[in-house]
Amino acid sequence: MPRGARLDAPGTLHHVIIRGIEQGMIVRDDDDRQELLGRMGELAKGSKTSIYAFALMTNHLHILLKSGPLGLATYMRRLLSGYAQYFNRRHNRVGHLFQNRYKSIICEEEAYFEKLVAYIHLNPLKAGMVSSLNELAGYPWSGHAVLMKSVRHDWLDRDYVLGFFGRTAGLAITAYLAFLKDEMGIDRESELSGGGLVRSHGGWSTVLSMRKQGVREQGDERILGSGEFVKSLLAEAEDGVRKQIPSAERLGLVEKDISEECRLSGISVAFFLSGSRSGTLSSLRKRLAVKFVNMYGLSLAETARQLGVTTNAVSYMVRRP
Repeated sequence: MPRGARLDAPGTLHHVIIRGIEQGMIVRDDDDRQELLGRMGELAKGSKTSIYAFALMTNHLHILLKSGPLGLATYMRRLLSGYAQYFNRRHNRVGHLFQNRYKSIICEEEAYFEKLVAYIHLNPLKAGMVSSLNELAGYPWSGHAVLMKSVRHDWLDRDYVLGFFGRTAGLAITAYLAFLKDEMGIDRESELSGGGLVRSHGGWSTVLSMRKQGVREQGDERILGSGEFVKSLLAEAEDGVRKQIPSAERLGLVEKDISEECRLSGISVAFFLSGSRSGTLSSLRKRLAVKFVNMYGLSLAETARQLGVTTNAVSYMVRRP
């Protein structure tokens, strides 16, 4: 089954996970780290995107953010494309840097905010990049150091985060650190790195117990939250389908994407549309097909026409994992 289209509206809380293509590095040194975080922060301020937590690892990045007026997709497109161009120039490389589809999970704030902040900020410690909470406080590539005032990033909303832990900064820091210590011994990877009914309710045993009691909750892999939260978001998404991008504008984006992908791959648009299967054309077409169908809402037939292949070929591309 193809992955569903992204759900988003201004003011939506997302846990975003960005990974390097084929598990490759997205940063090679501190200059790269500063560049990526600098872009992340500047774009957040410019787009009114609120950032609450982050952890930059060698081959992936976690961000907890609330989307601004332009939504998540615009922010992420600008961040990833701009940084990838910088990275390729600096390291004399070509091609894609990130996995084509970053992961974004919409999160129910009241139930999950504190857990997500702790989970993201503890990533460097659990990965062995630092050895203790004291060392983590000085680790500059995680939002924890911002909360501890060891590093200053005015684009991370420190006050908003601490407000979940206490009424004053002192009490909040004490409660936050105590919460981190408790969370250090808990494995929340499966719970917080994806959505869905099972994760939201703590496992199959809870879900089965609810079903025996006649309680039916709705779940969705793109959403971390209760059944009511899921239903409300899906209802909003269905309403949003009726307000999609105008077809002319959508096709303009498609043409632009094809031209840019061809440029990055060093091939002509004519060759791309020739139907040839040589080189990397198959994987390139698949990436674009998934994007056109899931993100832009193109039909399989229209996507096939734009890619110069058959409708059956597109159907296979978007079904294949």
